[in-house]
Amino acid sequence: MQLAINGKQVQISDALKDHVERLVTDITEKYFGDPLEGNVTVSKEGQDFRTDIAVHVGRDMFVRGQGSDSDAYKSADKAGEHIDKRLRRFKRRVRDHHRADGGAKVAAQQYVLAADHAEAQPSPEEEWQPVVVAEMTTSIEDLSVEEAVMRLELGDLPVVMFRNRSHGELNVIYRRSDGNIGWIDPKGLAHG
Repeated sequence: MQLAINGKQVQISDALKDHVERLVTDITEKYFGDPLEGNVTVSKEGQDFRTDIAVHVGRDMFVRGQGSDSDAYKSADKAGEHIDKRLRRFKRRVRDHHRADGGAKVAAQQYVLAADHAEAQPSPEEEWQPVVVAEMTTSIEDLSVEEAVMRLELGDLPVVMFRNRSHGELNVIYRRSDGNIGWIDPKGLAHG
């Protein structure tokens, strides 16, 4: 695996580089045979060190984790634990998916949440217009709902748009403000 280890306003020692490389390699190889590439950034935030790890583990599959501590090694260890926890959950869900009768539909239904219709709408004078800061082009993958949820969680992403493999229509999985996961199926075919 190619692993870039960088310091942001921090000098990275060879010992810390070796520690981080061994940590990331051990964790990712435990769950994936040959991860593609990774990027680690160690930075200073006040008195603490912050370590951000991003690993490309497969086709369009990224895992991200971060950790903070007053010791650079401990911040790296915390970021590694964050990734290890995500990958362990991913592996457990894949295992449970293969054991469940009904496949992705059974596993995905636990993520379907009803919208809260009681939320108040802002008045016209309170209406806020967001600014588009950046645009990006990405492919829309054919995924099951469970695979989309796994990508959302592994990549610590706010939203994943995908073509639902069960019926071919576009769907969205997103992280709600309450921490749960929402699923948008515009045609309403998810429950059918």
